[in-house]
Amino acid sequence: MKTLLILGAGTAGTMLANKITRKLDSRVWKVILVDKDETHYYQPGFLFVPFGMNKPQEIIRPKRKYVPAGVEFVLSDVERIDPGANQVILTKENRVIHYDYLVIASGTEIRPDQVEGMLDGGWQQNIFDFYTFEGTNKLANFLKTWQGGRLVVNVAEMPIKCPVAPLEFVFLADWYFTRRGIRNKVDIIYSTPLPGAFTKPIAAAHLGDMLEKRGIHVESEFNIGEVDSTKNVIRSWDDREIPYDLLVATPTNMGAEFIERSGMGDELNFVPTNKHTLQSEQWENIWVLGDAANLPTSKAGAVVHYQMEAAIENLLAHMQGRELKGHFDGHANCFVESGFNKGLLIDFNYDVEPLPGAFPMPIVGPFKLLGESVFNHWGKLAFGWMYWNLMLKGIDIPLPNEFSMLGKVIPESFDAKQTLKLQRGDSHV
Repeated sequence: MKTLLILGAGTAGTMLANKITRKLDSRVWKVILVDKDETHYYQPGFLFVPFGMNKPQEIIRPKRKYVPAGVEFVLSDVERIDPGANQVILTKENRVIHYDYLVIASGTEIRPDQVEGMLDGGWQQNIFDFYTFEGTNKLANFLKTWQGGRLVVNVAEMPIKCPVAPLEFVFLADWYFTRRGIRNKVDIIYSTPLPGAFTKPIAAAHLGDMLEKRGIHVESEFNIGEVDSTKNVIRSWDDREIPYDLLVATPTNMGAEFIERSGMGDELNFVPTNKHTLQSEQWENIWVLGDAANLPTSKAGAVVHYQMEAAIENLLAHMQGRELKGHFDGHANCFVESGFNKGLLIDFNYDVEPLPGAFPMPIVGPFKLLGESVFNHWGKLAFGWMYWNLMLKGIDIPLPNEFSMLGKVIPESFDAKQTLKLQRGDSHV
């Protein structure tokens, strides 16, 4: 009997387990799924909790509910991987699991300990995150009685889970305080290490204009060096200071600590991975999915969805001694909640930045790219239902996996060479 071992029962690991068990012969293959936590969190829902748009109980489910029949679910953290010996050592009873193929889907987590002073004094008093279940609920309780002041939303460094989430937070904060009638008592500052509101210039310009119109100040190229909770200021490496009354932090994001213990990751514990095949750069029987990989794309659930077809095709091909033909193009899209029951949609890949237009079909959409609409807001809300009832169960969502220029509008800011390539259908600009 051969063993396929999956580390992580989050979005990527659970989807893979459900999809690949339908394709593997159970008489030949045993599938084991390992995770350290019983509870599955719908992480996009964390954003809504502070503003009363999601109740805590709506964004949690037991992980076992989504483990397919015939898969062994092991509740344990991982001590380390020994890829040379094809084995994983668990912390629970020092169990050793030998594998023929390994899929690392261990995700990423915030590490406030990596920012000097962040945990000294103010943490979860007037410094909060919204990337954890505990953090978002404590922030929700704080906001209920907060009467205003200086709100600073800070991103420590990239990459982070869902790169647009901090932007969504400031948009929703603008709406939330307007609804409470105290918007004139709240200064909102968005602090980012990027030169603008987003990583790509067209989207950055559009989102930056939206922030300006709403009276939200952007402090760009701010690389946080420390938090001084005695003075309520954050300080950059070049000695700029931003005072706060309430700090909503997106600390450094890092991969699982067992990746570091195993000597398999980069400086942030993300595993070097072929960006098209999703195979480990170093070990041919190891695949890396979702946030655990060092891919130059968003760390978000939609990316996992678009990865899955290529990952499974290549895993099965390698098991059967065939050429790897599955190709992931870095496709990512994300609804950006902008408050007041509206939202935007961005759609992009490794080579083409978010462009205006309509998705998935020209003109009719129904979703508007880089433009606000009520329909985009409802699309964001509907994604939660799709996540629990389709994605995690491995049921296909009727959207193309590969990025397409269909419905995109090429702006005048693109030079002639870029435009020609896009019109030819060549995305490698």
